[in-house]
Amino acid sequence: MQKKSNRDDRLSALPDDILVNILDRLNVPEAARTSILSKRWIRLSSELSHLIINAKDFVPEGLSNANVSVDDLVQMNAAAAEVTKSMLTRRVPGEHTISLLSTTFYLRDAVPISIGHAVGNAMATHKIEKAEFTVLTVKGRRQATVHDIMNYGAQFLSFFNECQVAFSGLTRLYLENLKFAESGMLSNILVTCKKLTYLGFLNCKTESLMTIKVEHAQLAVLSFENCRFGKVELKWLPRLTRTKFAFWMTYKNLPLSFGHVPLLEAVTLATIALSWHEMVELSTLLFGTSVRELHLGFRYEKIWLQPECLTRRLAYAFHRLRIVNLDTIPEGYDLTWTMFILEAAALLEEFCMTVMDHPCEMEMDKEERSQGLYSEKKGVEWKSPTSNFKHYHLTKLIIFCFESRMISHVRRVMKAAVNLKDVYLYDRLTCRLCRHLKPLKPTTFPPSKKHRCSMRNLLTQGIQSRARIRFLSSDEIRADHAAMILN
Repeated sequence: MQKKSNRDDRLSALPDDILVNILDRLNVPEAARTSILSKRWIRLSSELSHLIINAKDFVPEGLSNANVSVDDLVQMNAAAAEVTKSMLTRRVPGEHTISLLSTTFYLRDAVPISIGHAVGNAMATHKIEKAEFTVLTVKGRRQATVHDIMNYGAQFLSFFNECQVAFSGLTRLYLENLKFAESGMLSNILVTCKKLTYLGFLNCKTESLMTIKVEHAQLAVLSFENCRFGKVELKWLPRLTRTKFAFWMTYKNLPLSFGHVPLLEAVTLATIALSWHEMVELSTLLFGTSVRELHLGFRYEKIWLQPECLTRRLAYAFHRLRIVNLDTIPEGYDLTWTMFILEAAALLEEFCMTVMDHPCEMEMDKEERSQGLYSEKKGVEWKSPTSNFKHYHLTKLIIFCFESRMISHVRRVMKAAVNLKDVYLYDRLTCRLCRHLKPLKPTTFPPSKKHRCSMRNLLTQGIQSRARIRFLSSDEIRADHAAMILN
């Protein structure tokens, strides 16, 4: 008992700023519990610079977020609202800056408006550098019906109209599973939330479709995933650096265009292309931008990217490109078409691709594929007009789900990239959901050291290359490489 008392005394002897720094590293429920220790700890918990309040952190004892009921979720949400109000009203106005005020909550009952008012009042009396709302729905994207997302959209509209002060001070806003009756709702959000640097939508729609001209002075990151607003024109976004546009299956053509985006560095595009979808020409889409990173996802179906022969227009669109990631390319098709990117992007340094079929995420039923107009011919053909092409800046080639049938393609890249340093060839990626399923095609990844040595000889035969070739299992994926696998 004496030893425990001494430890407590040593902790209490620390100065306030160090203790507050320790508390800032805890989530809010844990930090709030320290207030039972003494009046000093109550005061310290009101001086936190980072307030990250997430309804998911209030799971009843003995449960996890994976198995909570709707009643449990309502209680968790109410607890998050109560803690938000308590933590903010306890603070002395103007005394301590809040570096980050982040709240994650469900669009349910009066909780959003309660949190919105608490945050709005705090904005009026405290200096808050960053304020974030992550607005979740009780039903997820796969469970929510059309009726559900209409109701969620109406609930959000009431919340938005009631809490304009809070929204006007937000720097980050994430919304999901909403359908707006008003086609101008996105514009209203952008006009009201003038301080936003991040705006993300998942499965959000408007009743009627129109061309949305996005203009915002501060926005740096903009994400649309499985959304249906109409055509999105990024007209004037002087600080935009990253954008994601995923799943435009209801549109024949990619409903996205770029206007004034001088700082745009990273673009992510991903969709399932059906037989009737038009191909995307990057020379048109990216012309006038200065993109350095390009992430493209094909979701195991038809290649929707149009291979292009080198032109001045294409070379200009790719003139700053340094990293290209081609994700979920369907298995069994010629990869020669990917070389058009290498030929057009003279300064490309890193080229990554994942080639795989994924049964638990693909439509496998033949009748459903036929009715859904899925393409049975998923690949594209392309022949380089340039003989003996050389690339002088590519240093890294990464391939996930490497198979022996890809040897000729790897050799093609190694022969062209005269300064290539590293080649990472990974085995098939594993998925816990379809481990029990028989692979659509047997793997031909070299299983032993002897096989790998033999394959390394095949890859380098007749090629003068200093590149180091590594064969790696899916358990050996480097952290920086794992980040290249799109969700």
